[in-house]
Amino acid sequence: MDTAAAALPAFVALLLLSPWPLLGSAQGQFSAGGCTFDDGPGVCDYHQDLYDDFEWVHVSAQEPHYLPPEMPQGSYMIVDSSDHDPGEKARLQLPTMKENDTHCIDFSYLLYSQKGLNPGTLNILVRVNKGPLANPIWNVTGFTGRDWLRAELAVSTFWPNEYQVIFEAQVSGGRSGYIAIDDIQVLSYPCDKSPHFLRLGDVEVNAGQNATFQCIATGRDAVHNKLWLQRRNGEDIPVAQTKNINHRRFAASFRLQEVTKTDQDLYRCVTQSERGSGVSNFAQLIVREPPRPIAPPQLLGVGPTYLLIQLNANSIIGDGPIILKEVEYRMTSGSWTETHAVNAPTYKLWHLDPDTEYEIRVLLTRPGEGGTGLPGPPLITRTKCAEPMRTPKTLKIAEIQARRIAVDWESLGYNITRCHTFNVTICYHYFHGHNESKADCLDMDPKAPQHVVNHLPPYTNVSLKMILTNPEGRKESEETIIQTDEDVPGPVPVNSLQGTSFENKIFLNWKEPLDSNGIITQYEVSYSSIRSFDPAVPVAGPPQTVSNLWNSTHHVFMHLHPGTTYQFFIRASTVKGFGPATAINVTTNISAPTLPDYEGVDASLNETATTITVLLRPAQAKGAPISAYQIVVEELHPHRTKREARAMECYQVPVTYQNAMNGGAPYYFAAELPPGNLPEPAPFTVGDNRTYQGFWNPPLAPRKGYNIYFQAMSSVEKETKTQCVRIATKAAATEEPEVIPDPAKQTDRVVKIAGISAGILVFILLLLVVILIVKKSKLAKKRKDALGNTRQEMTHMVNAMDRSYADQSTLHAEDPLSITFMDQHNFSPRLPNDPLVPTAVLGRKHVYHGDNNSFFAISYL
Repeated sequence: MDTAAAALPAFVALLLLSPWPLLGSAQGQFSAGGCTFDDGPGVCDYHQDLYDDFEWVHVSAQEPHYLPPEMPQGSYMIVDSSDHDPGEKARLQLPTMKENDTHCIDFSYLLYSQKGLNPGTLNILVRVNKGPLANPIWNVTGFTGRDWLRAELAVSTFWPNEYQVIFEAQVSGGRSGYIAIDDIQVLSYPCDKSPHFLRLGDVEVNAGQNATFQCIATGRDAVHNKLWLQRRNGEDIPVAQTKNINHRRFAASFRLQEVTKTDQDLYRCVTQSERGSGVSNFAQLIVREPPRPIAPPQLLGVGPTYLLIQLNANSIIGDGPIILKEVEYRMTSGSWTETHAVNAPTYKLWHLDPDTEYEIRVLLTRPGEGGTGLPGPPLITRTKCAEPMRTPKTLKIAEIQARRIAVDWESLGYNITRCHTFNVTICYHYFHGHNESKADCLDMDPKAPQHVVNHLPPYTNVSLKMILTNPEGRKESEETIIQTDEDVPGPVPVNSLQGTSFENKIFLNWKEPLDSNGIITQYEVSYSSIRSFDPAVPVAGPPQTVSNLWNSTHHVFMHLHPGTTYQFFIRASTVKGFGPATAINVTTNISAPTLPDYEGVDASLNETATTITVLLRPAQAKGAPISAYQIVVEELHPHRTKREARAMECYQVPVTYQNAMNGGAPYYFAAELPPGNLPEPAPFTVGDNRTYQGFWNPPLAPRKGYNIYFQAMSSVEKETKTQCVRIATKAAATEEPEVIPDPAKQTDRVVKIAGISAGILVFILLLLVVILIVKKSKLAKKRKDALGNTRQEMTHMVNAMDRSYADQSTLHAEDPLSITFMDQHNFSPRLPNDPLVPTAVLGRKHVYHGDNNSFFAISYL
């Protein structure tokens, strides 16, 4: 090879690469196949392997070479391992031989290194019938010295098979030294030092069985040699047992465990010693696959206790012939299996369990141990159900509650149901309420030890029975009647709660809960105040509780605060406890305010012919804040019965003085005071001719007698309560009083004064207009300034008049004094100091406002 030549010196490469002679005379002392390498390997029909890594080199005795001097002289084949990489191989192939008789191949070899290192390995391989290379049958490795050693190969390959011996040199990691071979002889008689094997026969077994090869060899001391069974693909199998037959013959057994189709191959026996090796012919391991059906059996008929099938075993996987057919079946949920031999295309399986799933397969058997193949594909089918054996026994009540009943019964085994698929149903019915009935059936878990019926009404008789059904039949148990337990009652109907309010008590009535769920034992009402119109009433107190008997439907709650909202929670109870509460809010009525006691006390402080001054004392609120105080004046008539104002006889309808005069009412409201105006006792003058909150307090007539009433009013939402008391009486004057202007005449006087004032104002305005016109022609530039001054003067005049009619304050300086004009133009008289305020200039008219309810106008000429 080129790589080998490149590694040598040039002159040596020329020698080594010279062509080998294709023809030459073989040595007469060797039979066909041997070679002394005097003229090279070519004359012996030896060839280099085309697929190795490098080539063997021929050393000739007639030509110089550059090997170490200690190397043997002569002609031979050699490999210099120092020229190649570790693991590289060179193969020299002998010619193919056919053994008609016993052959023995004898050869010389050496493995040498100057430093005693390992130059590599010499392997002997034997290829049969141009097949693949197996593992070496003999090898030697390491340093063997400078002298030639002899070894022999006992090849037992018989005609018509052929074999080929191959010498392989493998470079070691040391890459130092030489591997050489010489004087290969092919002898036609047995080897002296290596045993020969008798013909090895083929072995046939069924898949899954153990296969045994027995190799018999002849030769001295053969029992001490290394023995193995070599597979053609290279696997080596160690010897299982060696047995001496006589002093020159022994038998070696090799066992392959549970062989399969993958183990099917060629095998041969190999023995090896330091003096050589023996190899047998290749024998075949034949692995037969036991037959197996391709398709599962077919179902032809089914009943509760039988299955009729067709074997369907014509198509198989594996090797025949078929010598036995069997049916194998078992329960899919069981562990036992039964096998029946069958000699017909169909078969009927008897004495099976109802509603049971079975798995059925077909087994086929061929000759030989282990000839029964694997079961074919399964037919999985189920027998029919049978009618249940009997009716379930009477139900046993395990637990009774208010809304559920737990029921026990015997375990429903397969021997009763006769079907693995069955239903357990509990049917119940009851009457509840106003002849209301309900019936239903519930499917239960048949594997549960206890069955529960939920959502039942409390304190009710319930009729129960159990029904067992399967696809083939139905059985029912006897009815059992059970009464459910009591439960807490339902809520009191919210629409039945009604509260009737009084000032200090509430009457509450209710009805029994719609769902009593037992016997009502009592009612419990808890209540507490949650808000009040009166800020003085505490609303943060703890709730109070009242218990009533079972037959109570109402209760009166006393000693409550007026104007206070109470929240009531009412609930009923049975022996199981209280049910949910129902709430209602009820507000007590407000009470009239409490006025101070004026009994026997004259509140009059001062009295004139037209006025009377009284002492007003604040009232005490009761249930709601005081919204207003009112002063009521009642005229005394000699023919009218004297009345005492009581709580229910107070003056509820406010009447002004004007309306009283027009309608002939016996009283009028002289004043209405906000509660903030009377934080403490204060005097008030009746007849001071002022207006309070829209009510005019006119002067009293001297020749008339009056009762003066003081009343307090509380008003919240749509409820108003008033309390009043008479605080003074003004008697009619008996002497001629000082002339007092009539209220109507006094009003005319005021009108006249207002007319005169308006005329003066108009005159001043006309005078100013004339002055402006005159100055317009002379002082056009100053027209605007003059006009502005004129307007300022008018403004000052008007303001001066306004200040002359300033408002006068009331009792607490809150309400302006005003004059009320009635629709019939009965003008009320006013004092000279009453204000008359112009509010707007409208063309040639001034409009003046009096009180909140009237106005008058003065027209200019």
